[in-house]
Amino acid sequence: MTHVFSADGEPTGGGTATATSTVPENSPALTENTASTSTSVYAGATAPTGPSRRTFLKWSGVAAGVAGLAATTSRLGSPTPAHATPGDGYEHADKTVWSACAVNCGARCPLRLQVREGHVVRVLPDNTGGDTINEPWRIPACPRGRSIRHRIYNPDRLKTPLKRREGTPRGGGQWEEISWEQAFDEIAQRYQDALDKYGPESIFPVYGTGAIAGIMHNSYTPYVGAVGRLFNLKGGFLGYYGDYSTGGITEAMRLTLGGYFDSHSSDDLKNTRLHVLWGHSPLETKMSGGSEAYYLHQFRKENSVKTWVVDPRHSDTAALLADEWVALRPGTDAALVAGIAHVLISENLHDQEFLDTHALGFDEEHLPDGAPAGSSYRAYIEGKGPDKTEKTPKWAEAITGVPAETIINFARDLGANKPSMIQQGWGPQRHANGENSARAVITLNAMLGNVGVPGGGLGTMTGSAGLSIAKPFWDVPNGVTKMISHFSWLDAVENGEAMGASQGVRDWDADGNPIRDAKLDTSLKFLFVYGSNMLINQNSDINRAKKVLEDTSLAETIVVVENQWTSSCDYGDYVLPGTMNTEETDLILQGMSANMGYSILASQAMEPLYESKSIYEICSEIAHRVGVGEQYTEGRTQEEWVRELVRASRELTPELPDYETFKEQGVYKTLMDTSRTLVEFAEDPVANPLDTPSGLIEIYSPEAAWKAENWDLPEGDVITALPEFIHTWEDVQAASTNPDYPLTMIGYHFKGRTHSSYGNVDWLREAHHQVAWINPIDAEARGIADGDTIDVFNPRGRIRLFAKVTHRIVPGTITVPEGAWYKPDDDQIGPEGTPIDMGGNPNTLTSLRPSALAKTNAQYTNNVQVERAAKQFPDGADPFRMWPSARNNHTPGADTGFPPELSTKTTYRQTNG
Repeated sequence: MTHVFSADGEPTGGGTATATSTVPENSPALTENTASTSTSVYAGATAPTGPSRRTFLKWSGVAAGVAGLAATTSRLGSPTPAHATPGDGYEHADKTVWSACAVNCGARCPLRLQVREGHVVRVLPDNTGGDTINEPWRIPACPRGRSIRHRIYNPDRLKTPLKRREGTPRGGGQWEEISWEQAFDEIAQRYQDALDKYGPESIFPVYGTGAIAGIMHNSYTPYVGAVGRLFNLKGGFLGYYGDYSTGGITEAMRLTLGGYFDSHSSDDLKNTRLHVLWGHSPLETKMSGGSEAYYLHQFRKENSVKTWVVDPRHSDTAALLADEWVALRPGTDAALVAGIAHVLISENLHDQEFLDTHALGFDEEHLPDGAPAGSSYRAYIEGKGPDKTEKTPKWAEAITGVPAETIINFARDLGANKPSMIQQGWGPQRHANGENSARAVITLNAMLGNVGVPGGGLGTMTGSAGLSIAKPFWDVPNGVTKMISHFSWLDAVENGEAMGASQGVRDWDADGNPIRDAKLDTSLKFLFVYGSNMLINQNSDINRAKKVLEDTSLAETIVVVENQWTSSCDYGDYVLPGTMNTEETDLILQGMSANMGYSILASQAMEPLYESKSIYEICSEIAHRVGVGEQYTEGRTQEEWVRELVRASRELTPELPDYETFKEQGVYKTLMDTSRTLVEFAEDPVANPLDTPSGLIEIYSPEAAWKAENWDLPEGDVITALPEFIHTWEDVQAASTNPDYPLTMIGYHFKGRTHSSYGNVDWLREAHHQVAWINPIDAEARGIADGDTIDVFNPRGRIRLFAKVTHRIVPGTITVPEGAWYKPDDDQIGPEGTPIDMGGNPNTLTSLRPSALAKTNAQYTNNVQVERAAKQFPDGADPFRMWPSARNNHTPGADTGFPPELSTKTTYRQTNG
């Protein structure tokens, strides 16, 4: 498929010389299994060429995360025991211990850690299972997991408990070392004081997913975990709904389907006739053997199914899997769906029978009582609704930038090849209109009749089979019923008393009915930040966040528990050194792995470094000081809790091994039945209704219609009953009319780190540079060449990073990978009045304004400008180490972090997996 653009970036009918290639310009080294021949071509572009040796070496690490997946297992040979075997590892290791990489990437990968004299000296991958997806397969870790030693022994590891010096400003970098006893005593007292003065509604465990895979070592508070258990035993805390990954699509599914549902598992691809990856790049976001990338790569070796990829960026998934790349402008997904729907309706390719019996609001005959005439989705598409505009493919082209011919072909392909599996990623819903984008794709899926049938799905994220694992450690309920959006916590710090239902506060009465005028009674006063870089790095509008957090009259106490010194540590009152999961024993939950269920028993491989302690021990000590110690521990150590988790899990999954066998075996795997969702509803919607008010798929949402009418919304916010395309603040239309900030900035998940985890690992940064992708049309207009240092800026701040000039991003858009560590240079203040961020973190530029309906993060709705930086980084520079955290004077600094006997370059290279 070829897209042709004129010099100003608008689609044309052709007529200018174009060139095509099966390998995108500056592509990672692609393997002989590359399936894609899709390209995006612009007028005047030269033919993309293969990478030079220098470019190949520079970017070869990128390929390791994708193409290397298949190669990893083929090198392992036949299944072997869990322990090290001849030629398998470092011959002088004392023991080999099962552990895991447990960060928030969607996968959970077993690791075999070889230990010598108490130090991890080599990292080996899983060596159990087979070589095909027709049996429980090996779970090769990606380059992140294989580099875990560089996190364990990183110079950024925290060593001792620290307290902000009395009389110094928060964020000022002035610390004193304190004992653990002092830390426990003072934090417990501050916690109790906040409870006594403000109540449990003032307590907030800040959103975090840096430790998400385990049951004990888990920072995701909706799972309760160690921190939530402590707070719940004392009456609870202010909870949050949604999350930074799925806030928009979760609300879209709740309104449309009645709850959160994953779609069918990827092994159901064998029954589909067409595969659509809509804003979904599993070969980057879920790229290990413990998740989708490995399965998809293996599946494509043996099966042929046409694949469409819808994405503003020609991702590695598009490069390796796509037969067709639909390069739409960011945030215009609902308009693209509308153009497709017009073709389906006009050519009678939709499933009217399914819609008549399973959906509310598709046409006028199936509107709910009280809905005005002309408010059905079909009326909207056919121009019979209030806007009187027919949503033809040509209409959609003007908004999305996708040629009408491509839209027609896409629609006909969908209509002629049923069932299709539409797997919707989480990028489209990170816009200010993201809920409607997600609702639109779900509606398209329903129009095709894909729901609940083999080879179909829901039009949502890929599902997975899963083992039943008991989690009794989490079984302590929260006594606070009020909740805020995950994205509104900083507003609740600044002025919580002003937050009500229109600002996303939710509450329920004793019968479980929503309270429509819910409001907060207090602001947040005690923040506990564990396994989370959300205070600064991962939340939006970093410069605004700094100002709020610096004000100690707002949040009175901030406790940070981390194992690496992140920018969030800068804003703690107490910073406590936590362990890595390699220093604990835990039961690890599985990732999204098609039809393979698995679990990992990760054993403690080494003693905690320095003075670090586990979150279980930290919370246990605080619990004892606030009077709930016995209830918290129930008399168990962490390992005893893990033994209990395994015992209880064997009641749910009898085939799980006992604890001692599991510890030796490391990982348990089994193939399971294909996971399909809403099968019973599809077969009989009357007997098996959805949990929506109508029991049906609500294309027209009465709840959204009510909120549109009754909520007090800021100017520019729009809520619609239908999944319409809506323009928002700082969208592509706003950029096109803004001479100061004419580009749209989006982000993507990066292979070199998981969010900000692993972002300080030198090997990964060497292979995966933090660069902004910019289209040649936009680069040429600004005098920017590939590899130049550029500034990206808007009124919220300015970042500096390298430019990657490439046709793999649509014109008018730049994309900056999320998770880069914030590195402000206080000696270089930009025209915006804020320090230039030399780490290139896009959240320096993103907005804290939430989306209208879900009140979630709209981090891909940004207007920016780009210019060549006045000061260029030296060739080969690593800005990460050029600008260490100026506010931290307690990281190890010059030492490597590695034990002395492992710190030489020769041994360092020799002993790493």
